[in-house]
Amino acid sequence: MTAVVGARRTTLTPAASTPQRRDGSLTHPPRTGLLLTLPAVIFVVVFVIVPLLVAIYISLTNFPLIGDYHFIGLKNYLQVFTDPEFGWSLLYTLIYTAIVTFPILALGYFLAVLVRANRRGAKLLRTVFFLPFVVGLTTLSFLTLLEAQPNSGMINVVLKWLHITDGSTAWLVSGPLGTALICVMVVWAVSGLTMMLLMSGMQGITSDIYESAELDGATWWQTERHVTMPMLRRTIALSLIISVIGSFLAFTQFFILTQEDLVSPPRPS
Repeated sequence: MTAVVGARRTTLTPAASTPQRRDGSLTHPPRTGLLLTLPAVIFVVVFVIVPLLVAIYISLTNFPLIGDYHFIGLKNYLQVFTDPEFGWSLLYTLIYTAIVTFPILALGYFLAVLVRANRRGAKLLRTVFFLPFVVGLTTLSFLTLLEAQPNSGMINVVLKWLHITDGSTAWLVSGPLGTALICVMVVWAVSGLTMMLLMSGMQGITSDIYESAELDGATWWQTERHVTMPMLRRTIALSLIISVIGSFLAFTQFFILTQEDLVSPPRPS
């Protein structure tokens, strides 16, 4: 006797299937995203792309501030790249950027470490350290111009009191001395912004990570080097980018303090 066992086949049919939109969006149609980004696109076009195109066109003309102009092609570019002062100015800008970039980052990091905790007096210190940046380079340049005068400015008075100089140093006459003074002023003025950026990043690191490092026996420097700095990579990169761009665009402090061209190539006496 042969027994045949029949297995009943069951076909599973989904009770309800979620319809998929052809555009891949389950909530918003494509035009909603376009409308949301339209203000930003208009802003970039009006205030970035259009001025850039106008600047490129102006560079191809003999455009004066007031008056008629005509198209001259690449004559301005040829004149720039054949001018020896342009190369010297570019080299001076690179040297100035290299001098001020690391001190701004180092001083800003040190100040951020001082004020990152919500201890007593931290808010006052943040305000004091950030105040030079709020005042601005223009005002600070005029103040430095007054305080750097020989025999009367506070810079020479303090240096004479410390027995470093005789109090009659003409800071803004010599190219190296003027550059050194401007670099010190810029580091003092801009490090407050770096401090705020780094401090905000430090406050975003949870205390659990520091407690774990402390339980593992890490010292303060080991914690800063292996915990804080790696977690601040993006903030440090942003600070460096802002510092480098600001150094490349530097003009105000040089013009106010020197009233002459510090970046001209040295002429034989």
